[in-house]
Amino acid sequence: MPQKTLTVTENHIGKRLDIFIAHYEPAVSRTRIQALIRDGLALVNGAVEKPGYKTKLGDSITLELPERKVHEVLPEPIPLSGIYEDGHIIVLNKPPGLVVHPAPGNFTGTLVNALLYHYGSLPSQGGGTKGIEQERAGIVHRLDRDTSGVIVIARTTEALRSLSAQFKNRTVKKRYLALVVGVIRKGSGTIDAPLGRHVKERKKISVQTEKAREAVTLFKVKERYKNTTLVEVEIKTGRTHQIRVHLAHLGFPIAGDDKYGDFPLNKELAHAGLKRMFLHASSVSFRHPGTGIILTLEAPLPDELQRFLRTLEQPVGLNSPYRLLKAKPADHS
Repeated sequence: MPQKTLTVTENHIGKRLDIFIAHYEPAVSRTRIQALIRDGLALVNGAVEKPGYKTKLGDSITLELPERKVHEVLPEPIPLSGIYEDGHIIVLNKPPGLVVHPAPGNFTGTLVNALLYHYGSLPSQGGGTKGIEQERAGIVHRLDRDTSGVIVIARTTEALRSLSAQFKNRTVKKRYLALVVGVIRKGSGTIDAPLGRHVKERKKISVQTEKAREAVTLFKVKERYKNTTLVEVEIKTGRTHQIRVHLAHLGFPIAGDDKYGDFPLNKELAHAGLKRMFLHASSVSFRHPGTGIILTLEAPLPDELQRFLRTLEQPVGLNSPYRLLKAKPADHS
């Protein structure tokens, strides 16, 4: 288990401990750094401190980085649906049910396994070993397993750096289509609610959190149905499960969402023909890393979602009873 010692200089006085360590260990995620701190593997002057500890001049931070178990990522002949491709980037229409990259519980059958099969080696911002880098081959951003739609892949190191910077600087425009439970009366709106890990249910993201990070979601009503609403969503930040949590927080969970949704209503929707979460990444706009031209690329709504929309009753007027199916706001979202 490699160990190193870091000393706080004048340039880093008053920084959070996790941010200070991240400065020297950019390949290690902040979440992992926080876990190391809590596990006593990052000591300040020989003592355990919290991730939010404010560093002081001369502090000696002893850091131990456990060897991460590397799983070999093998190419797999998984079919891909292309939208656009050149020497710099690959843009795909990801199907629902496909995990983007290997992780505990899903080390095979992922998008990365498919990319390695179809394109061979791709660049990565991985963690310093070839195996770990392969786990993120070409990946610039992610979509949830059950979210379909546009995803951008980098083919070169230069493209990876350019696209990563664009996502970090929030210059990439990402739009989604979502069907939510309940009839939204407002034509459009902004959800500005910081997100983080739920204070009790650590596997969920929530507005009820001790470590909130800015999260902004814009929505616009596309169509109102008897018991549901089709909305176009644009996210200004890219937090985990952001759209799902924000809409559920308003009391309009995404139809078919098995984590933040209205479970009794999901059963009704499943009987009516909805077999997955109704969330689709419909378009993305970004500056091409090679030409500098703004590209806007789209993925059509999948056939099964289009068919389900056609089964819904015709849109209701706003004078009809508001939210004919009562979707209760989830207290965990």
